[in-house]
Amino acid sequence: MEPLKMRIAREIGTPALVVDLDVVERNIAKVQALCDAKGIANRPHIKTHKSVLLAKMQRDAGAKGITCQKIGEAEAMAEGGLDDIFISYNLLGEEKMARLAALMNKARMSVAADNPLVVEHLATAAALAGHDLHVLVECDTGRKRAGVETSAEAITLAKKIAATPGLVFDGLMMYPPEDGAAISNAFIAEVRAGLREVGLDIRVISSGGTPNLLNLGSLDGQTEHRAGTSIFNDRMMMAAGFASMEECALRIYTTVVSRGGPERGILDAGSKVFTTDTGWGLKGYGHILEHPEAEVARFAEEHGFLDLARCNDRPKVGDVVRVIPNHICPVVNVVGALVLVRGEEIVERIDVEARGRLT
Repeated sequence: MEPLKMRIAREIGTPALVVDLDVVERNIAKVQALCDAKGIANRPHIKTHKSVLLAKMQRDAGAKGITCQKIGEAEAMAEGGLDDIFISYNLLGEEKMARLAALMNKARMSVAADNPLVVEHLATAAALAGHDLHVLVECDTGRKRAGVETSAEAITLAKKIAATPGLVFDGLMMYPPEDGAAISNAFIAEVRAGLREVGLDIRVISSGGTPNLLNLGSLDGQTEHRAGTSIFNDRMMMAAGFASMEECALRIYTTVVSRGGPERGILDAGSKVFTTDTGWGLKGYGHILEHPEAEVARFAEEHGFLDLARCNDRPKVGDVVRVIPNHICPVVNVVGALVLVRGEEIVERIDVEARGRLT
């Protein structure tokens, strides 16, 4: 029987993003079980897979709803029939408010905000839609990304949301550092106490991040969790201690097209396929299953440069190899299709509906 990777190279071509559905189903079940065990709703982030089919698999396994990062992603999911969507990102501008209003008439929408100007713009969307929009205050408890940094700011913004016609204050959104539960809990307690004084309640506490699934239950009052990478996993999730190599469901199938020297080679996948992320102390840009001593050392647009100095068994021109990338989310965003497989069988090739939707 012809090996799967050779059949993919012959029938579909490389580079190809190949997804093992058996592993995906196990990964979905694992996260759902973790959330169920803690009584926390699962609201997976679709920025990782950007696929309606995979989002529906997560929903059908028990997810409460989904998370999107941009309106374009939410539009693709709503068009595909997903009807409970949280956009975890500040939205601004007349064009986006019109699109958000249209989405509000297709799905139950909620959004995040971390400043008064965003709140004012969101009120426009609610007015255009003709019904209320639920808003969470985004809080930064140590990651130093988006979000208000003090409990006083969170209280002030929550009060503004609650006082704005068409908006409903729903709670707090955060993405705490993996070791940040104590600081986050102190922040939540201060906000909760301050809001009680003005008659406001925190209905939702939404936390996120696949590595934070290891700490699930440590955040006081958490009601839902947004994990993205967990459906596929990658080298970063392996380094974080969340996933094993067997739990990495998506591999880049790529062909060695040149061996310009004894200690180097070229893959037909470069920076337009791989990501240059090197978080969690990783060296190189991918793990090659067939040649684990090899290093994907650098890229040009269409070239992946291999350092084979530590390899005893070195690939030949024409060899197809499977690579686990460092960070899977940006990899999926640059391709138009995923190849779904079970075992050694190709199941189907699906479009990535939200691919490239960056607005």
